[in-house]
Amino acid sequence: MVNRPEIRVADDREALAQMAAEEFALRADEAIRAKGAFAVALSGGSTPKELYARLASERQPFRDRIAWNKVHFFWGDERHVPPDDPQSNFRMAQETMLSKLPIPADNIHRILAEKADAADAAAAYEQTLREFFRPPAGEWPRFDLVLLGLGPEGHTASLFPGNTVASDPSRWVAAPWVEKFHTYRITLTPAVLNHADQAMFLVAGADKAEIVSEVIQGADRPEELPAQAIRPVSGRLIWLLDRAAASKLS
Repeated sequence: MVNRPEIRVADDREALAQMAAEEFALRADEAIRAKGAFAVALSGGSTPKELYARLASERQPFRDRIAWNKVHFFWGDERHVPPDDPQSNFRMAQETMLSKLPIPADNIHRILAEKADAADAAAAYEQTLREFFRPPAGEWPRFDLVLLGLGPEGHTASLFPGNTVASDPSRWVAAPWVEKFHTYRITLTPAVLNHADQAMFLVAGADKAEIVSEVIQGADRPEELPAQAIRPVSGRLIWLLDRAAASKLS
């Protein structure tokens, strides 16, 4: 890949969740001190779920450490389902974390994926981002942190091999057809993800070791391995891995 990411390895999934929570809290504190707010794009999946549970846990220090009323939550991608659907990324975050923390309702900016047309949901979310970030003309929104996972075929967010999300460089949010699941998804585009202050992958499990190695160390093939398209323009790229997921890195 063009840029070399920062790679951190935890002993196991529990240690990985702790490492991710510490990084989340650090980024939140820095952004709030500098700008008065922290904008984060959440990811779906089992590994982020463990992070969210830790952030919301009464047995952990993060509930009191983070100024939750100054945190604004967005989503990197969403399934084309209502918010109460078991597959919904919003529902997972809501049940695991958001409902358990003192977060103002206006700070939760979900994708309206219940819209009949996924393209309409994407357009509405792009407008949400424009109204929140209000960047100068021709510039991009700048998240303080985007959380990302990694699929077994190298996808991240809802950027799957073979889709054409990156073909329109002006788009902030897209609604690609995902042939693997025979459905549309709604996703932030690579351009938006790459303008974040920090992009952070969370990956756990031996079943991800091969694809982790291929994405980080393999030939540059972002069309086939969309996770390789995450190359922050001026921000940091961090991979947080458990030892099993990192086992095939040299």
